[in-house]
Amino acid sequence: MNDRRILVIAGPTAVGKTEYAIEAAKAFNGEIVSCDSMQLYQYMDIGSAKPTAAERAEAVHHLIDFLNPREEFSVARYQKLAREAIDDILSRGKLPVISGGTGLYLNSILYDMDFADASGDEKLRETLRKVAEEEGSEALHSQLAEMDPEAAARIHPNNTKKIIRAIERLQAGEGRVRPFDSSISENKDYDPLLVCLTRNREELYDRINRRVDALIEAGLVEEVRSLMDMGLTADDISMKGIGYKEIIAYLEGETTLDEAIDLIKKNTRHYAKRQLTWFRRYDKINVVNLSEYLSEEEAKRGLIGWLEKKL
Repeated sequence: MNDRRILVIAGPTAVGKTEYAIEAAKAFNGEIVSCDSMQLYQYMDIGSAKPTAAERAEAVHHLIDFLNPREEFSVARYQKLAREAIDDILSRGKLPVISGGTGLYLNSILYDMDFADASGDEKLRETLRKVAEEEGSEALHSQLAEMDPEAAARIHPNNTKKIIRAIERLQAGEGRVRPFDSSISENKDYDPLLVCLTRNREELYDRINRRVDALIEAGLVEEVRSLMDMGLTADDISMKGIGYKEIIAYLEGETTLDEAIDLIKKNTRHYAKRQLTWFRRYDKINVVNLSEYLSEEEAKRGLIGWLEKKL
């Protein structure tokens, strides 16, 4: 294995990334670097489907459970921390295994992205912020979808700052906001092997629905109530994640619990679809359909065998 090699295990939510990343880390003397925008928060264990203590005991995990949910966090900061973790793992002769489903975070590892703020039109920016405050980030996301469907497919509806920046560029006549345009070049520091895990749609959606039921059973409502008792509200970025915002609405009397659960399932399915759209845009991605195997154990053996040839 060369000293720049990194393994990326990407894919939609509930596909099984954590389980397979751990298998890869164990098989190839690796350590896992989380690429998940929710699992980095402390106190948010259930809704983020964070690796359990037992799973973390099987392989070293980085960038999990370290950030106060009140704290601001940016892609630029993630990039710095992730690359520091990767460089540390490589320096010790181990394999960095990047695992997660947050596409923009993965981009920040694989590409030399410019995080400088666009100058923009402050009046327009303030107008867009008000829309987000009064109507929600989803309303802004719908506006972006009408202007540039491809950009909307790449940007999470909760990422208000990114949505506003994209709309600003479009309004300024700078053209469509592309994921890998001429201003974004590959990061030559690493030699990535990209794997996108997927499953047949029916199986993936069933796994999503069952996971949501399991999160509720594990105490998601109590977790959200505890976070609200700490002073966190729907306005905090950390609480805008799927699973948290819907339970907040329930706890504030806006919906029933059954309605909140159904909405979590629906929003998670939609998110999974967006994730797959994002990852399939990578030219060098290797898509592995886990539904084609007879069992999870066979799938693990198949993936590890394939990785042995590639790594």
